[in-house]
Amino acid sequence: MIDIRLIREQPDAVAQNARNKGHDIDVPRLVELDNERRTLQQQVDELRERRNQNASKMKSAGGGGQPDQTIIDEGKQIKLELSESEGRLENADGMFWKLLKAVPNMALPDVPVGATEDENVVVKEVGDKPRFDFEPKNHAEIAEAKGWLDTPRAVKVAGSRFVYIKGDMARLEFALWQFGIETLTNQETLRKIAADNSLNVSDKPFTFVLPPAVAKTAVFEATGRLNKQEQTYKIEDEDLWLNASAEHTMSPMYLDEIVPEAELPVRLVGYTTAFRREAGTYGKDTEGIFRLHQFNKLEMESFATADVSLDEHRFMVAIQEYLMQQLGLPYRVLEKCTADIGRPNAKGVDLDVWLPSQQQYRETHTADYLTDFQARAMKTRVRRSSGEVEFVHTNDATAFSQRPIIGIIENFQTAEGNVQVPEALRPYMGGREIL
Repeated sequence: MIDIRLIREQPDAVAQNARNKGHDIDVPRLVELDNERRTLQQQVDELRERRNQNASKMKSAGGGGQPDQTIIDEGKQIKLELSESEGRLENADGMFWKLLKAVPNMALPDVPVGATEDENVVVKEVGDKPRFDFEPKNHAEIAEAKGWLDTPRAVKVAGSRFVYIKGDMARLEFALWQFGIETLTNQETLRKIAADNSLNVSDKPFTFVLPPAVAKTAVFEATGRLNKQEQTYKIEDEDLWLNASAEHTMSPMYLDEIVPEAELPVRLVGYTTAFRREAGTYGKDTEGIFRLHQFNKLEMESFATADVSLDEHRFMVAIQEYLMQQLGLPYRVLEKCTADIGRPNAKGVDLDVWLPSQQQYRETHTADYLTDFQARAMKTRVRRSSGEVEFVHTNDATAFSQRPIIGIIENFQTAEGNVQVPEALRPYMGGREIL
């Protein structure tokens, strides 16, 4: 949630930012409602004070008999006026908060302005794309031939866009999680990543977390991530929504809490199964495991002070690049434009892996910098060493989804239909080099 003071001071900038992100926000109406509710709040406070004074008069007068009729009439009039003012305040307050929650976070000045994801900016490409002396297959063809994927039986059980992942592919996925967890919980590795990228950040390891896979409506809304129309599943007859990514239930972990500055940064790496509707998806994106209704993710979450939070974002991107480099996968880095970073984000970066079967890069990682947007709604604060209390800043970023497995199968396939195991994953695959 954005700071209302910023909207009061820079309404035109807030309105332009909303347009850049593709949101139609009536900022003048929001400012009008803000003024109205503040005026009404003042009236209500004054009337409540008058009510208290009247009650004191009634009590004093009652000691010697019946209070004067003027005091009684005054009390009735105050009660009537207070009821009307409280009703108007409640109505204005409801409209104000609904509109305020719809205002997107302010994008950082260096975020490219664009209307669609096609206007994301390629920052760099890393790694050599494989050259094959045979026609490369896509990951689904290889996996199905190996008996690693069983879609027909999953459709019988759960419907379309669900799969059974079996055998060596299932083991490869768990090797990916283990490699990611070991990397993120290793202080020496994190110190090296920070140094190699000239980042002056803490080398504090991430804490491994298995978070809930569901969140209450109010909590999910506070994160700014509840997407009822396109992505989020609700549990029938329950005030619970299935998470669409692990950070959706890690970011509100410190809801309504004040964290001592000495404990920051708080860094979490969480694993969970996630669920998304993925409405409107078709074609190659529905083959194999590229875009499922149910998938697994290993996600980073960070809580930090405002002065170091942007470097924390850069650090997470550096970690993502390190993980991809260790796997030996060719990838590119994208600076996401205003229309693609999302409503809660101030900045966003994507990593895309090269897929030989499609002859294009496809997204595997995203890193979101949210400033205090989430923390303001979640009331997650930090008590600085000076004693001052302020909102924390949050970051989240993909450590691994299942998509790097697609990149591994396609980039490391052989003419015989086998798959070479990346060296970084071999310790978690019993030393196996070929699947």
